[in-house]
Amino acid sequence: MSTLPDLRIQLGRLSLPNPILVASGTFGYAREMERLIDLSRLGGIVPKTVTRQPRIGNPPWRTIETPAGMLNSIGLDNDGIDAFIQHHMPYLATVGAPIIVSIAGRTAEEFVEMSAQLNEVQGVAAVELNVSCPNVSGGVDFGTNAPMCERLVADCRRACWRPIIAKLTPNVTSITDIAKAAEAGGADAISLINTCQGMAVDWRRRRPMLGNVIGGLSGPAIKPIALRCIYQAAKAVRTPLIGIGGIATVDDVMEFLVAGATAVQLGTANFYNPTVSMQVLDALPAALRELNAASVAEAVGTLQA
Repeated sequence: MSTLPDLRIQLGRLSLPNPILVASGTFGYAREMERLIDLSRLGGIVPKTVTRQPRIGNPPWRTIETPAGMLNSIGLDNDGIDAFIQHHMPYLATVGAPIIVSIAGRTAEEFVEMSAQLNEVQGVAAVELNVSCPNVSGGVDFGTNAPMCERLVADCRRACWRPIIAKLTPNVTSITDIAKAAEAGGADAISLINTCQGMAVDWRRRRPMLGNVIGGLSGPAIKPIALRCIYQAAKAVRTPLIGIGGIATVDDVMEFLVAGATAVQLGTANFYNPTVSMQVLDALPAALRELNAASVAEAVGTLQA
């Protein structure tokens, strides 16, 4: 194959230049990363999740390193959507990459209000509904109850003309039931997975190590779970999927693509290798050529099982 594969992808109504995105909560508001990588090359940036009102987050400790990843219990610490729109979006709108704003609400009404508010904000490419944060009270309610998930996605889609992405939790009995609900609600894409619930213990002090006791496990430890969820969801829905969980190399990316993901988000790897997104993006064309794929789309969902 003499020409480079086509890296462009389509997530419902959302067109992206390539499938390499960076995940919410691992990339800040991008300004911290501009000296390290070319932000304009990214397929998309998902800034830190914002809420209707400011949140101070959970008590320390908030992060704990594990043998194969990281536990976090940040608690959606942020200054609120008004501050995000005023102070962060003007910069994000200039970086040259599509900006997918992650929002989390305590109620369905808050999700809908924030979705509508983002209609008028310049530079917003799509809205990701974080219905899967395990570190706040009620954070996973809309991601563990199929009827609630469907209604929420539908209500946000009616309120917001921008593409809607639903980010799901693996902490459910059946990921396919929730994926079907998000599809029925009209999601343009489905992100999966968010972190898996876990905890760490200091046995000498007989105390939990996280201030919130339980946190979210991310990193290589959850990659097999994320792959399983992508594979199962891809067999259950036609909505494009975004794979998240332990992705750090181009081989990881390709595994998610053939399992059924149209795009991926790199998360924990950004903490220990801030240039990982560029490394993966540089290696992606050669990996696609190994499959004789002329485009990303030709690789998606081709797992023979």
